[in-house]
Amino acid sequence: MKNSVNIDEVIFKKSFFYPGEMASWQIKVHAENEETLLLVNKITHLDKTLDVQKKKIQITPGVTQYDFKWQPPKDTPKGYGLDVWVENDQGDMLAFVSTAFDVLEKWTQHPRYGFMVDFSAGRTDGDQTLDQLIPFRINALQFYDWMYRHDTYLPPKDPFIDPLGRHLSLETTQRLIDTAHERNMAAMPYTAVYAASISFYEQHPDWALLEKNGKPSFFGENFLVIMDPRPGSAWTEHLLNQFSDILAHTQFDGIHLDQYGAPKIGYDQEGNSYDLAQPLAALINSTRQVVDKSRGHSGAVVFNAVTNWPIESVAPADQDIVYIEVWSPYTHFNDLGLLIQQAQTLGDGKSVVIAAYIHPAYEINALLNDAIIFANGAGHIELGEGGGYLADPYFPKYEVPSEALREKLERYYQISIRYQNWLGPRTQAGNQQMVHIQGYETDAGITKNKIMPVVRESDGTTVISLINLMGLKHGEWEKELKSAPTLLSNLTVEIGSNGKEAEKIWFTSPDLGDITLKPLSFEQEGQSLIITIPTLNVWSLAIIEWKN
Repeated sequence: MKNSVNIDEVIFKKSFFYPGEMASWQIKVHAENEETLLLVNKITHLDKTLDVQKKKIQITPGVTQYDFKWQPPKDTPKGYGLDVWVENDQGDMLAFVSTAFDVLEKWTQHPRYGFMVDFSAGRTDGDQTLDQLIPFRINALQFYDWMYRHDTYLPPKDPFIDPLGRHLSLETTQRLIDTAHERNMAAMPYTAVYAASISFYEQHPDWALLEKNGKPSFFGENFLVIMDPRPGSAWTEHLLNQFSDILAHTQFDGIHLDQYGAPKIGYDQEGNSYDLAQPLAALINSTRQVVDKSRGHSGAVVFNAVTNWPIESVAPADQDIVYIEVWSPYTHFNDLGLLIQQAQTLGDGKSVVIAAYIHPAYEINALLNDAIIFANGAGHIELGEGGGYLADPYFPKYEVPSEALREKLERYYQISIRYQNWLGPRTQAGNQQMVHIQGYETDAGITKNKIMPVVRESDGTTVISLINLMGLKHGEWEKELKSAPTLLSNLTVEIGSNGKEAEKIWFTSPDLGDITLKPLSFEQEGQSLIITIPTLNVWSLAIIEWKN
């Protein structure tokens, strides 16, 4: 029998809450009949219940909205679960929804980076566009190609025409920044560290980075010229002044720095070569000084390490997150986790964001990519403008995912938010060799037909994510997988306990409608724990709480 009552939506107006800010949400209940029911909200942190709010509701046919609020503790970063249900007088549960929210001092503590690309004059749908991103709790937006020129960011007049002939408006950009801020979303302006227009180069030919043959280095077919980004160069001084202007004349929240992954070596007028790795790290540090001067602690600096270059120099530099755009040779699912773990180590615990572009029609790839990225405590820039999904490095070429994929991705985001204190950026990579699955391969060197374990350690807790690569035709994240992994059930998993004793073990999965924790029974024999994972579709998690 179809239920006469449904919870249509749990709506948050903000992507996260600041310390001391009241958390608030609306619940839309859809009913077919008139009746008196109980609407219950349970707020949890990890496995602890913090509050239960109950409201007697007199519902009428149609949709009715109810408002709730709760004052979270001030400590950050902290993820919370919110379970909402409706029950009748007999205590029968008629409808149930589980979701999540968090309290952060700054978005970079748990980045959920999105994108905006439409800055056309007269645009009026900013509210609807950003509201589409709230279910994923997107908390920062990269404003991609918002500017007048790569060398002169603010337009001489408004509206203006950009280098690709698009009609844009700084006024629209300002309005979108304000709309983002109303939702606690940061707005980050795209900038390119060494790109100048041909006309700008012609005015400053001696500012260019040269190739070995003494000619300037071009990007695109005579579209941009690469300039010399070394500390103290005329170009670098000009660029830093541009950043100051951006922050003085807009409400942007920092600077997003892009590069093109090449050239890696430049030549000066005398033909001397120089490596660009250290100059780019120095530029990050100089940009930090500009941002701090204008925005203080709330400002952010992000640099794109294209193809993971030059990660050794830029990950430890003075930026807020380590952002990596993934290209060949990093083509396998295994590579995503390795890149994240390396960046976490080199960045000394900074949050990591991955840019890895696929068409959202590749739904299996999309889920596996997010499972691996989130299980490793990182974020994925993928969702933004128009409910779109990043399918290309030129962000305006985004594609729109299916409603089914949106719903699944939403649960993946909710899991990563709700359990971030066990799983997120502040946790450490553990040893995946502690995990053995009876009858299945887990070897890190194998790229398909295995179960990939990802282990994260936090204070007194170990999280084991199992990611299902069984039955896949190949192990490449960017190449379309036409069929889902083989659905598995009742997996016997042996976990090395390293002399510790388990107190509780929990199970959850974003592939189930309900993301709450379910207790798992376990046996402990000497140095081994034995558990049974009830189901593995794409991503399932076992959370071990150790004694003492």
